[in-house]
Amino acid sequence: MAEANGTTAVDTAHEGESVDPADFLAPPQPGVLQGADRALLVLLSFTERRPEWGVSEMARRHGWDKAVAQRILTTLASRSFLTCDTTTRRYRLGPAVSRLARAGEHSGVLPSLVRPILAGLLRETGESVVLNVPQGAGYRCAAAVDGTGPVRYTAIIGAVMPGHAGASGHAIFAHYPEAELRRLFGATPLQRFNDHTVTDLDALLALYADVRARGHSVSHGEYDEAVAAVSAPVFQAGTVAASLTVIGPAHRVTRAADRITELVRSGAEEATAAFGS
Repeated sequence: MAEANGTTAVDTAHEGESVDPADFLAPPQPGVLQGADRALLVLLSFTERRPEWGVSEMARRHGWDKAVAQRILTTLASRSFLTCDTTTRRYRLGPAVSRLARAGEHSGVLPSLVRPILAGLLRETGESVVLNVPQGAGYRCAAAVDGTGPVRYTAIIGAVMPGHAGASGHAIFAHYPEAELRRLFGATPLQRFNDHTVTDLDALLALYADVRARGHSVSHGEYDEAVAAVSAPVFQAGTVAASLTVIGPAHRVTRAADRITELVRSGAEEATAAFGS
């Protein structure tokens, strides 16, 4: 069995709303080295919606003297964590960040954080549980546990699924800006897998508005007609980072949809807390 389970990263604000990424940064803990903490705050200020900063902007955002912000930005740039445009004097993330991201991906940081949550949902529902992360116009299975019944959904770690077909993708892409959605899904006709697949982009956008309003997504056979799924978004620093999905045979998941929805939403909140700011 297979059902779309989605992936990517963007702010939780609905389109047109302004969310400053630094609003999600936690205050320092006792015993923290101030200089190191400030450097990390700078790095965490860069997001998909705010990919570049100027010195004055960074100083204002954190309430620092401009000279302090300049020294921190210069130091990070000297170690390739940032790059500075020589014309605009604005900073963006540098290659050292990509190096750490690759190391984190290979070490399985995110899956390790949610394994207890997946195991708990499996115990409560008996159905397969999947963590999906965004990948282009689709989503990739990052972690999964299989259901316990003789008939169950089996997820393949690393498999990439189409983002427009199924609850997992809807839970992720519902939080993307419309312009980004049109770029991802509007270039070519959306593939139809069966009569339940949403292939009209405007209908997909309307579905996403409903998903945002409800805080979760439920799908019935949009990719595989025999499968139903309930999914909720997992956020990191205000940006959607993954979706958490309970998925299984349509007759079982549909029958228990209300109870599964409560459990999935609670699990997604727990995963969001585990991912941290």
